[in-house]
Amino acid sequence: MAIRVEHEIHQRRRGRNLGVFVLLIGLIAIVFGLTVVKVTNVENIAQMERFDHVVRPQLEPAPEGGAQ
Repeated sequence: MAIRVEHEIHQRRRGRNLGVFVLLIGLIAIVFGLTVVKVTNVENIAQMERFDHVVRPQLEPAPEGGAQ
């Protein structure tokens, strides 16, 4: 036997939940948009790999003296 009467507090909670949902979707959209912009602006993939915070000798330019 289910009670179908909706109280005022349920309407207020629904409104708050909808507001939180909209804010979360907005935050996700901003992060996704920034990611897409960052990835599409890189012409050379080596430029993006430099942001790994790990030293990689293969990404460093060769010394001009000839011998490594």
